[in-house]
Amino acid sequence: MMGSPLRNPVLFTLGPVPITEPVIVTWGIMGVLVVGAHLLTRRLVLVPSFRQAALELVIDAIATQIRDTIRADPAPFLPLIGTLFLFILTANWSWLVPGIEPPTAHLETDAALALVVFAAIFWFGIRMRGWRGFLAGFAEPTLVMLPLNVVETFTRTFSLLVRLFGNVMAGAFMIGLALSLAGLLVPIPLMALDLLTGAIQAYIFSMLATVFIAGALGEDRSLATKGKSA
Repeated sequence: MMGSPLRNPVLFTLGPVPITEPVIVTWGIMGVLVVGAHLLTRRLVLVPSFRQAALELVIDAIATQIRDTIRADPAPFLPLIGTLFLFILTANWSWLVPGIEPPTAHLETDAALALVVFAAIFWFGIRMRGWRGFLAGFAEPTLVMLPLNVVETFTRTFSLLVRLFGNVMAGAFMIGLALSLAGLLVPIPLMALDLLTGAIQAYIFSMLATVFIAGALGEDRSLATKGKSA
């Protein structure tokens, strides 16, 4: 059964830094994704194999979603949005490995992901519009909206944390409870539903991140051109 998402026993420390189980699982997922990306992309050919074609299909699908949302070349945003989607998807499905709890069912992991999106909003907004243009965007469409726009920047990022944390934690808790009460076979429909929910949550998180970044860019979307010429 899943423990409290707010209490994570310390496994060991690196100097003054405590290392908990969600941190170890997160490192493991990052390692799997890095190694997997290397293995899948080390021998790309003009006539793709089934494996390469499947990889290109996933990348093209993510790029299309970014292009449709931001209305610009997706290349500058694809590494961030694609990584967010693949990491969250893998983390949400990590409970398939016996003894592993999804790190996204713990508050600190989701907080870190939300902070990444928060930083990306400022990074792309300032890179696109400059400091003055980005800060002036908080006063759009009128100066009266300045306080509300500032608050919204923080609250919508916080909503990413709460949405992902609540859904993943609830799914993991329900499956753990069903397994403890009903045995192995009965919870299978719940497990299939949780897989679907994990995929949907990864999609929603990454697409909301794209929408927030698009809002920071303003109307002019020439960042793609700047990215190519840099």
